[in-house]
Amino acid sequence: MALETLLIKVKTAITHSFDSVKTSKTNIKLSRKSKSNVGVLSFEISSLMSKLLHLWQSLSDNNIIRLRNESIAIEGVRKIVSNDESFLIGLACAEMAENVRFLGKSISRLSNRCDDSSLRCFERFFDEFANTGHDTPGWVLSCKEMEAKNKKMDRYATVTAKLYKEMEELTTLEHCLKKCLQDPECSTKEQKIINLHEKIFWQRQEVKYLKERSLWNRSFDTVVSMLERSIFTILARIKLVFGVGNEHPPSLPRSLSASATVYPTENPISHSFVSGPLNSSELVEEEKEDSALHGFFESNSKLLKPPAPTLGAAALALHYANLIIVMEKMIKSPQLVGVDARDDLYAMLPNSIRSNLRGRLKGVGFSASDPVLAGEWRDALGKILWWLSPLAHNMIKWQSERSFEQQNLVPKTSVLLLQTLFFANKEKTEAAITELLVGLNYIWRFEREMTAKALFESANLNGFVNLQNSVSS
Repeated sequence: MALETLLIKVKTAITHSFDSVKTSKTNIKLSRKSKSNVGVLSFEISSLMSKLLHLWQSLSDNNIIRLRNESIAIEGVRKIVSNDESFLIGLACAEMAENVRFLGKSISRLSNRCDDSSLRCFERFFDEFANTGHDTPGWVLSCKEMEAKNKKMDRYATVTAKLYKEMEELTTLEHCLKKCLQDPECSTKEQKIINLHEKIFWQRQEVKYLKERSLWNRSFDTVVSMLERSIFTILARIKLVFGVGNEHPPSLPRSLSASATVYPTENPISHSFVSGPLNSSELVEEEKEDSALHGFFESNSKLLKPPAPTLGAAALALHYANLIIVMEKMIKSPQLVGVDARDDLYAMLPNSIRSNLRGRLKGVGFSASDPVLAGEWRDALGKILWWLSPLAHNMIKWQSERSFEQQNLVPKTSVLLLQTLFFANKEKTEAAITELLVGLNYIWRFEREMTAKALFESANLNGFVNLQNSVSS
């Protein structure tokens, strides 16, 4: 009974304090249209803003030059993906355009909640701008305006992320209070309940303060307007940087990253694989026909579809990436690889690699005792892994960043599809994997033979010492 009386007093005091805090803003709240505020959708919008910010940063002069000089010059990319710079840059452009398309779909869904009719027409304006370059609503910003908009969106994203964290903390405290109230055996129950009530009260004030400063209490019109202007400017920047179309928005001046710097040739869309079925001229004509028949986003989506000779087309890119990473660990520490692990590795091999491996191992003896040959194999495997392993790790990273569960948790991506195994030539990749397996087989057997030899010599030495001791005694 005493406890119930105490709880009533505590709740009354806190409620009175809470009411006094919010009285000053009651009229403001009543005048607001709560239905026009983004509320819980602020977390999704914050993620969209972060992705837009990252995409804009990836289109900076320095990053575009880095793409031209470093990303497409990776040895593994040149060996098993393509040695055609124009094709690789075309892939980078297509992937960025695809990212913009996905973000545009999310913004389109949000725009349906706006009061402003022009904002609700986002999808129509966006497709028109992508396909023709006509910015009917005038949403493309200048570089200076875009930078100012980015700073504002970054602040919103940061505060909204903090709001999410504080709301989780509030939920935890409320759960603790509920649990405490249901525990009849707690010796310090009364004081603990009072402390929790106080913490919850102040935590609610913090959440309320952050809601005012974050996206939570912003209207759909305000938020969507920022998103739409940002994505229009990003799309304009992509077209400018990669030399797509003839239009050149005056608000985005040409710079070091203009098409003349990005593209190594006059023809920026000559897509050819290292061992592709079509030559460059055929693919150029095909690309021209495709652009005439389809819009900007449709053409780029088609370009990202991997052709027949690739791991992506065979749905083996992720599997081979895991296989390479497993082999990488075994090659670094062959002495730790047991028979079971070796059998598990073999079970991961598809029939094509098993057939190649049997052919390479045919006629190879069972002895592996040559330390010089073992050293040569280690050097050879190290050289293959040096260019093959980054593509495998990039494949895992690219896939995890785009998995359904991670879409709202990972606000940005840093790996391009061209830097993975997705467009890698299947035959050349399998040849490299087979070579790794042959070398791993030798150094694995060498380590086992050296270990067995050492144990045998140690046993003989111990036996000899024991024999001497018995003779001496």
